[in-house]
Amino acid sequence: MISIFNTIACSVCMGTGKDHLDSVAAGYAMLVMLCIIIPMLLSIIFFIARMARRETANLDPALVD
Repeated sequence: MISIFNTIACSVCMGTGKDHLDSVAAGYAMLVMLCIIIPMLLSIIFFIARMARRETANLDPALVD
């Protein structure tokens, strides 16, 4: 009997074993990509927020609307 999870799951979620070695490699590839992308996005957000805070701290009061 084929369950609904087996029909909609990608190869990563299917399982492990001799028949599913590709799914293990794909899972590790996704993990490595997330470990690279998440810190990069967080650092970009951090520096944008830091620049915005520094700009408002050093803003000339005559230029404020």
